Amino acid sequence: MKILSTEQTREADAYTITNEPILSIDLMERASRTFVKWFIQKFPVEDYEMISVICGKGNNGGDGMAIARLLQSEGYDLAVFVLDLTDKISDDFRTNLERVQQLKDLNKISLKQVVSVDELPVFGEEEILIDAILGSGLSRPVSGKLAEILHFLNECKNTMVAVDIPTGVFSDKPTTSPCIEADYTFAFEFPKLAFLFPENYNCVGNFVCETIGLDDKFIASSDSPYFYITSDFVKSIYRKRDKFAHKGVFGHALLIMGSYGKLGAAILATRACLRAGVGLVTVHVPICGYEVMQTSVPEAMVSLDEDQFIFTKVYDLPKYTTIAIGCGLSTKNRTRNALCYLLKHINTPTVLDADALNILGQSPDWFEYIPKGSILTPHPKEFERMFGKADDNFERNELQRKKAQEFGVYIILKGANTCIATPEGLCYFNSTGNPGMGTAGSGDVLTGILAGLLSQEYNPLEACILGVYIHGLAGDIAAGIQSEESLTSGDLVDYLGKTFLELSS
Repeated sequence: MKILSTEQTREADAYTITNEPILSIDLMERASRTFVKWFIQKFPVEDYEMISVICGKGNNGGDGMAIARLLQSEGYDLAVFVLDLTDKISDDFRTNLERVQQLKDLNKISLKQVVSVDELPVFGEEEILIDAILGSGLSRPVSGKLAEILHFLNECKNTMVAVDIPTGVFSDKPTTSPCIEADYTFAFEFPKLAFLFPENYNCVGNFVCETIGLDDKFIASSDSPYFYITSDFVKSIYRKRDKFAHKGVFGHALLIMGSYGKLGAAILATRACLRAGVGLVTVHVPICGYEVMQTSVPEAMVSLDEDQFIFTKVYDLPKYTTIAIGCGLSTKNRTRNALCYLLKHINTPTVLDADALNILGQSPDWFEYIPKGSILTPHPKEFERMFGKADDNFERNELQRKKAQEFGVYIILKGANTCIATPEGLCYFNSTGNPGMGTAGSGDVLTGILAGLLSQEYNPLEACILGVYIHGLAGDIAAGIQSEESLTSGDLVDYLGKTFLELSS
């Protein structure tokens, strides 16, 4: 799913209105009906009868007016508060205000003009508030009377639902001024870029986006570096197996992992690689890991290093389809030298994680040795060690894109909405996963999955997109059964089978 800027979204609206064709007021009605369909499923009328909608006088307020009228027809008790803080008013807001006024005259809905925070009521404990004050066209930070109103609304304990975007949140840049702190945000057509960065979570809450029928051709022709990974997109990448396929078809992965005291990382990655569908996997470990690996993962072949405790050397590199290195590796000098040698003597995309990244952070001149198309999988601290600090996540995203282009690699920055930056400067944000995955070994599992997919001749971009999605989906399935708190990295491996069944259904 492509993510458009505020200006591009405005252009998509205008293009749709002209070329569908459809009146702008009717497009607003369609958007409002889409919101209401979701709302009545999320908050059934039998559980949440009273709804208060707080509206501005622009098009976001027009959405709020239409939503109030539609919810009233579904049996909810509605109160509408119009913030009269400006003389500006949109035509579509005026039309929907007149429609709500007719319901008011019939005593079917409550409607009140508000000019200051003192005129807002004390809302009932079970009342849901809908924020339709300002939309994505925000051009300057919120201040004055509106800031006071937002502060009051945030102090309320009610569930807050934002229409399209929480008031005061900028779509495409950091928000530093007062804004609504929503529990849920329902976005029209696609999410805003701001939704995908952690500093905005307290404002955006859990977001949902659904199409309102904007013109597909216009969206497809619009240039954007940002994409949101959906299940349909992943299913278009996933390939079912041929009936006559055999293990030789699915590649041979070499995993260079583990050191004394850190062999668990090698075990997790190896198990994940196997579960991701690799034909053969060899794991290269120090001598101390031989019995552990043979016992824990009997399906894997073991290559032994010359050293008892760390990685120092590996042979026969050309025989492997894919190489992944780093999990539990250590950063000792002999390991550093071995990594440098390895990078200089391989020419196929490689997965680098954990200590391999930490070593690169200590030796930035080695980045030029990384094979083009390789995949780097840092968590935020590893990213910072390699590329430096950023003031906010918008800036860090720009840095991520820049470095992916500079070195011709794919950088997977792990976290909520894990972001994949490509050598072309594009960004793909993941839609699966949960906080339960913030546990030791989760990244090792992802590295194993990526190696398994690359071995099956998914190209690096396909492996990144499919890999982060099924990694997160396995976490979601596991958390639904085990809970987020009790989720372990081994559970991610155990539930990979269910993720593939979901993709193939």
